Amino acid sequence: MDFRSVSVWQFLSSYGILQFLFQLAFRSLTQTTDIITLPAHLPVLCLSDLPDSCRSCADVLYLFSQRIDLLGGIIPELCQKYPYLHFLVGGEGPKRLVLEEVRERYQLHDRVRLLGALEHQDVRNVLVQGHIFLNTSLTEAFCMAIVEAASCGLQVVSTRVGGIPEVLPENLIILCEPSVKSLCEGLEKAIVQQQSGRSPSPESIHNTVKTFYTWRNVAERTEKVYDRVSGETVLPMCERLERLIVHCGSVTGYFFAVFAVVNFLFLLFLRWVTPDSVIDIAVDATGPKGAWTRQHISMGEKKGKRTEA
Repeated sequence: MDFRSVSVWQFLSSYGILQFLFQLAFRSLTQTTDIITLPAHLPVLCLSDLPDSCRSCADVLYLFSQRIDLLGGIIPELCQKYPYLHFLVGGEGPKRLVLEEVRERYQLHDRVRLLGALEHQDVRNVLVQGHIFLNTSLTEAFCMAIVEAASCGLQVVSTRVGGIPEVLPENLIILCEPSVKSLCEGLEKAIVQQQSGRSPSPESIHNTVKTFYTWRNVAERTEKVYDRVSGETVLPMCERLERLIVHCGSVTGYFFAVFAVVNFLFLLFLRWVTPDSVIDIAVDATGPKGAWTRQHISMGEKKGKRTEA
């Protein structure tokens, strides 16, 4: 394959949510066995088949993030080594000036284009134009952006931070340290793989990733969590209050215990106002005696046997 494009994309981290949950679990002395992580699902657009001519454009793609300074160091170094690379930068932000200065300083007006803000439905059409996706986040819990990029057939180059190493198989991602030198080496490695034909084809990457994070996969995992929770023993009220006092501290614990008692009394009041007998019972989605669930499992087993054959 004649390599003519590298797609570089970067996504804003949602590390604040992860950090908050980590601190909350640490303060409450929650057991790690009680914490379950569920992956996100791929957007429908990313599950669509790749267009035949999706690799004909010589563009490098990038989305604004908190580490624009890394991209500012990568652009001139790679543009000097690879004259066929063109950077296409999407997004808006206060760091846009950094890229404009880099473009002006190194006279890269014909190779670095700033697209401005992109609509969500246009992201896939931009991603499928290149070969490589670059993520330079310093803190990342899951990074759905690299999954979406891989589902569009791109080889991923990313920093080795947070949960990123667990998101994709090793053959679909090149992990680097969060520095300009390491990321440039990772991109050059991906370029060599593309030029030598050792990199997986966009179609194979797409077909592999689209089976990882689907609605059905996420729904089945969520169902298992609900089944596990529903099967646990409900602690009596006195043990719940004792656990709150022990885990949350001598002062805060008593405050939470009082709040829990108030909630419990309010629940009793609501059950008195609207008894359980007058509330409609939800329809069992598994069918009569779980027949639909067993039917789905048997169909999945048959499909798996056909695949193995």
